Amino acid sequence: MADYREAPLATRPKTLDPNEYFNVSPDHRRAEQERAAMRANLKRQYQTQLNNPHRKELIEDPALTRWVYARANPYLYFKASYKTSLLGMMFGVVPLISLYYIFKTDRDRKEEQIKAGTLERKFSLSS
Repeated sequence: MADYREAPLATRPKTLDPNEYFNVSPDHRRAEQERAAMRANLKRQYQTQLNNPHRKELIEDPALTRWVYARANPYLYFKASYKTSLLGMMFGVVPLISLYYIFKTDRDRKEEQIKAGTLERKFSLSS
């Protein structure tokens, strides 16, 4: 934990926050234990339904249904932030501008060489 440095574009994980594991009240720990017990019970129920050899119907997993819906409708759940804006610029705008600059400077250089008569054309159709 002493070697951990926070990333500039990410928040500190909850598990590395010292207030989350040192200064926790007994009520908070009891609530966490109750939530863990509830999760374990739901997991056990799902596993018994999944591994039932006499099962005839599909098993509805509400978390999986929510995840699939969110993946199918990403624009409803997209939140613009500094990180997403930076990634949009890096992968959307910067490549276009850099390609334009590369092609434009190469074309200008060739035009200058053609005007000066110093460009050696490998495939000349006229001679």
